[in-house]
Amino acid sequence: MSHIEDLAEIYTKHIATPWQRTVAGSQRVIMIVYPKEYERKLRARIMAFENATRKAGHDWIQLDMTDAFARWMADDEYREAYFECPEDLRVKMDDEFCRHLAEIVRQTLHKPECGENSVLALTGLGSLFGFASVSQLVKHVEGDIRGRLLLFFPGQRESNNYRLLDARDGWNYMAVPISLNEEGSWL
Repeated sequence: MSHIEDLAEIYTKHIATPWQRTVAGSQRVIMIVYPKEYERKLRARIMAFENATRKAGHDWIQLDMTDAFARWMADDEYREAYFECPEDLRVKMDDEFCRHLAEIVRQTLHKPECGENSVLALTGLGSLFGFASVSQLVKHVEGDIRGRLLLFFPGQRESNNYRLLDARDGWNYMAVPISLNEEGSWL
């Protein structure tokens, strides 16, 4: 079996277990952690995760964050000025872009079809690297999660420390991790 298929098998077992309804938002987050070089393979096999979710009796909603920065930037009236002086964009990104992402996720979480029995799967998180913090995004939306929030996370996990795209700076989070070690066994 491939790395992604192994992850899908572990996820299948996890998502089929009964959900506790009284847990906090931070405990409703599931992180599929995989090596960054497997991003294309994961996207090609995303249906395995969707099928497992639906087979377990849950709804599946997928939100791709890949072009979120490009769309946000294209909508900004000062985009040309930021291209001329990119360092001016840092302050705006630190403050506004993460809130913008959170609002996109929050709007999806509040749709009628995304209820207590739903999994909202976020893909394309690697494209946020350098623009927004996944940890801040999760903090902004964890209070709005009614079902489960599934993060496809290209990077590493050591204990509860997650590093997007294997960056030096990591963040500690208490999500349910699904990952494999080098031997292919569950961590």
